[in-house]
Amino acid sequence: MKILYYNWVDYLDSENRGGGVSIYQRNVMAELSQRPDVEVSFLTAGLSHDLPAKQPRWEQLGHGKTRDRPNHYEIVNSGVLAPAHHCFGDQAQVNHSATQAAFFDFIEQTGPYDVIHFNNIEGLPVSALALKEKWPNTKVILSLHNYYPFCPQVNFWYQEKESCSDFADGRKCADCLTGGHDPHHIKLANGLAYRLKKRGLEPGSRGFRYSFVWIMRLGRRAVGLQKQLKQLIKPKTGTTPVLNQDSAQVAGAFATRRAEMVESINQNCDLVLCVSDAVRKIAVQYGLRPETCTTSYIGTQQAEAFSRTPPRKRLLREDGTFTLGFLGYMRRDKGFMFLLEALEALPEELATRVRFTAAARQGDAETMARLGKLGDRLAELTHVDGYSHDDLEALLAGIDVGVVPVLWHDNLPQVAIELHSRHIPLLTADLGGAQELANCPDMVFPAGDVQAFCARIAAILNGEIDMDAYWRSARAPTTMDTHIRELLTHYAANQDSKRTP
Repeated sequence: MKILYYNWVDYLDSENRGGGVSIYQRNVMAELSQRPDVEVSFLTAGLSHDLPAKQPRWEQLGHGKTRDRPNHYEIVNSGVLAPAHHCFGDQAQVNHSATQAAFFDFIEQTGPYDVIHFNNIEGLPVSALALKEKWPNTKVILSLHNYYPFCPQVNFWYQEKESCSDFADGRKCADCLTGGHDPHHIKLANGLAYRLKKRGLEPGSRGFRYSFVWIMRLGRRAVGLQKQLKQLIKPKTGTTPVLNQDSAQVAGAFATRRAEMVESINQNCDLVLCVSDAVRKIAVQYGLRPETCTTSYIGTQQAEAFSRTPPRKRLLREDGTFTLGFLGYMRRDKGFMFLLEALEALPEELATRVRFTAAARQGDAETMARLGKLGDRLAELTHVDGYSHDDLEALLAGIDVGVVPVLWHDNLPQVAIELHSRHIPLLTADLGGAQELANCPDMVFPAGDVQAFCARIAAILNGEIDMDAYWRSARAPTTMDTHIRELLTHYAANQDSKRTP
């Protein structure tokens, strides 16, 4: 079986872009590369550009950790910048004929493929999904790791402050961004980085940094480059309409974008894999065909911990306290600001029995000051300034309950899987897929509801959570082996049959 995977960024990217999807793609590629009956290739697009700009083309990936590795390719000069917010709402996301032609030429020259599996379509026009017009026997699969087809911000997160449940026929998209970069500047920076990486200079290296400085110090022509790069470093702030048109035209463009994305997926994809039931419900709600959408929990190497750790039978320690653990980022959408507010609002008799560990990179001065003050009212406060996967075992050993207080429809947070895989109970918001790991309503609260959160803390401290029932309803995390077998079953299934959820 010949398989092509697509993602907008290399899963071994030297800048560690792509988040959990890159980790997932890395694991899938590693597993499939061990199978003699599978030939697997990888393609990326939306990041590399020539200076000066040229027509889109494809080439073997010639930089980074996959430099000159067989079956690793990229499209250079894609008309669709990646990630999505670099070309927010651009019409090219729907249709860019030159980029589609480069993609089809890539398939013509390196294929045909039995399966093309898109882990997203950022970096390509959605019209590229119409490849079955030329290769009708190729199975086309799309995984929904975010909400890009429905939301140009990819996460239904309006103006960086609240979850978006109604885009008002496109009107809310027009003023959604609170800041942004000029796409021309993005292409300039991408082009310069592409040139340097092709010469073996990787981002973060001394040679890469010095090369930027040297270029910026060039003569008169480089003065403009320097100004543009400075603008890149300091993006525009303030709510900014993205199109120079009247409000009705702007709204119409975003409404058309969503409709055409949905139509293209419905017409061209044999299967849409949703990484949680929550994602599947949203996909169907926004127009994807129910018969092509199925829930497919991603495989993770963290799952092995589930078999070697015992279920937590008690939430409280001998002294009547427990440690609440937050892992991730000090961001509003991740619920960290809400969590500070909720812990500040805890009645004193509860607060003095709660220990709190925050494993997240240090935030701004105001956030850190608020966090520090919590130490005066909680039983204990610990801040870990970031962590790596090598630190997980030691870090999680001291956590009794993990909290996932997201304010957006977080598809299935990696941190939730990491905690759950070690049999650490989860207290979660009711948005996104984290709640599906435990399937325990007593450990779920409405997102953003301080009083409901405090009530759940009280229930934990009062011993009201039935831990036997918690683990009986819990879903075992999906191992990579199980997930790969499921993928291969999807790949081999008759293309004319439709999976009914």
